[in-house]
Amino acid sequence: MSDKRVYSDNPRVLAVQTLAKIKNGAYSNLQLNQVIKQHHLGEADTRLLTTLVYGVIQHRLTFEYWLASFVKGKKIDAWVTELLYTALFQMVYLDKIPQHAIFNESIEVAKVMGHVGTAKFVTAILHNIDRQGLPSTTDISDTVTRLSVEASLPIWLIETLINQNGETKTRQMIATINDAPSQSVRVNTALASDDEVKAALEAENFTAIASKVAAHAFVVNGGHVASSKAYHDGLLTIQDESAMLPVESLQLTENVKNILDAAAAPGGKTTQIAQYIADDAKVLALDIHEHKIKLIQHNAERMHLSDKIKTRVLDARKVPEQIDQQFDRILVDAPCSGFGLLRRKPEIRYDKTLADVESLSRLQLAILNSVSKNLAKDGIMVYSTCTILRQENDDVVTSFLNENPNFELIPTETSQNLKEDRHEKVLHVYPDDYHTDGFFVAVLRKK
Repeated sequence: MSDKRVYSDNPRVLAVQTLAKIKNGAYSNLQLNQVIKQHHLGEADTRLLTTLVYGVIQHRLTFEYWLASFVKGKKIDAWVTELLYTALFQMVYLDKIPQHAIFNESIEVAKVMGHVGTAKFVTAILHNIDRQGLPSTTDISDTVTRLSVEASLPIWLIETLINQNGETKTRQMIATINDAPSQSVRVNTALASDDEVKAALEAENFTAIASKVAAHAFVVNGGHVASSKAYHDGLLTIQDESAMLPVESLQLTENVKNILDAAAAPGGKTTQIAQYIADDAKVLALDIHEHKIKLIQHNAERMHLSDKIKTRVLDARKVPEQIDQQFDRILVDAPCSGFGLLRRKPEIRYDKTLADVESLSRLQLAILNSVSKNLAKDGIMVYSTCTILRQENDDVVTSFLNENPNFELIPTETSQNLKEDRHEKVLHVYPDDYHTDGFFVAVLRKK
């Protein structure tokens, strides 16, 4: 059944090949971009390829459960499994492709990538599925296991979410995590007004709806915004709505002159800070990797904000020994497991473990402890992550406050007064709340 490593511009062949590589450790977005560039695919083929790849990644555990009774323990090549998964995805989740076309195309891919025997095997599996139907998850008696299969999330993550949020909220979250992510943009207020950016987007046939989550933001449909003239001219940048909240909560008043962005790449929040501060204010953006510093610089140049941004390659844990400066504001948008980004990065659900989460929480606390030494008296430090796990969020903040009694937790404030009736000072944004990325924001003040 071996994959002949054929060269093909067929998006279904490319999807199977890409999925096999991703399963071997490649990042889905990087692998997809590479394939699209190499094969010069048109818009329709690019869309089908992307849909198939992300669809299979999102539902892999579900497909594994469905297919098990048809394969019955037979050892088959990884690419054949991926091919059958792409067929299942099209049958169940896409309504515009007739079943006979799905079968014919899948069998043709089996011939191209394998041989006649492979094609016969795939044909038999597909026809058995058609005759017998797919097994129901209602047959799974254990609630956690059933939710794991239905949402295609690892059991440890389901258990953690239920323990921290209850079964009802967990069900609400996981019901949305496989939805398509929204495309949102932030207006560069240093160059244009909201109305001007909306008009510019509409002139390029996009639709732009004002965000209900963040200020100076739009949810955009109608194409690839990064290819627009408005993006090229620096009038806007692509950023999830909830990712704009940490900077909103920094309380950037006119007398704030020195700001540290401690883990800044690729620079979305750095440029957001820069567009709000006075001309004589500066933001110092750090990252541990040189190539990521270049991303920050590129973003700053595109948005005409370079004069307010200084960059430096530095591990944030070494700030006190390397930087002899006090800052009015510090943003720690910490490295995290990223479980708030499951819509955009579906493969992380299989890559990360609970041990990874615990290791990251120690790193996050170390960064906070370090950079806090460079915060001026009465200064404000915002701690944020794009994860929904309390080990990396509330627990880190609690540990920091226990170790640093000269800091206090104050309420997180946002432009739209999100969750104003909440009983906690920190802000949790879950994927189902506003259909944005999951995010956590805590505001700490130095006494």
